Amino acid sequence: MEQLRKLVARYGDCQQKPVRFRPETWRPRLESHGAAHVLDIGVGCASGSSGDRLISRGDLAHLRDRARGDDPDSLRDLFVAVMIWGSGTTNGRGPRYTEAALSDARMPAVLRTTREAVRDGDLSEAYRQFALKGVGRSFFTKWFAAVDDRDASCDRALILDDRVFSSLNALGWISWKAAGTRHWPTRYVAYVSSMHDWASSMGVTADWLEWLLFHLNGRVDEP
Repeated sequence: MEQLRKLVARYGDCQQKPVRFRPETWRPRLESHGAAHVLDIGVGCASGSSGDRLISRGDLAHLRDRARGDDPDSLRDLFVAVMIWGSGTTNGRGPRYTEAALSDARMPAVLRTTREAVRDGDLSEAYRQFALKGVGRSFFTKWFAAVDDRDASCDRALILDDRVFSSLNALGWISWKAAGTRHWPTRYVAYVSSMHDWASSMGVTADWLEWLLFHLNGRVDEP
């Protein structure tokens, strides 16, 4: 992955920024589920549209660390925060999809069991078990990354969304070839393992490398 190494060197001083979101867009979708208080997360914007807030990856980690064990409400709140962070102001479908997930009776069990699988290091099982209305791979892998509080020496869960995928494909990395199968849970594990290996060899963290691929969105040849 020599091309990736060059990109890491080129963008080495760049960092992921907080995501702007609009609480009033989300509030009607969350109030009936008792989750509107999650909209207080992060900090208010100093400029721009009145009422907008900023949420960072660190805010998600803080909320995760405050979660009360397997308390369904705590896990729900963290999930909602992940959906907000992943949607920002650019994904207009995020609030609707989040409401669909909140209305899914499977939610408490799915959030609990997938969190357990991630924390046990069984990312394939977490991928296999996640099934909620409105939530596809791009967002449930964000959930995996948010709940993974294992030691940094582990191959912690990473986000695999369409932008990351686009960059990987542009670099010539094909998930089913790397995994030796078209089985998606196995392909996800191959992705996580490969990213941690690359990050280690390049002296960066795997989550930063994931962000870089997201930021590039397939444009790996642009100066």
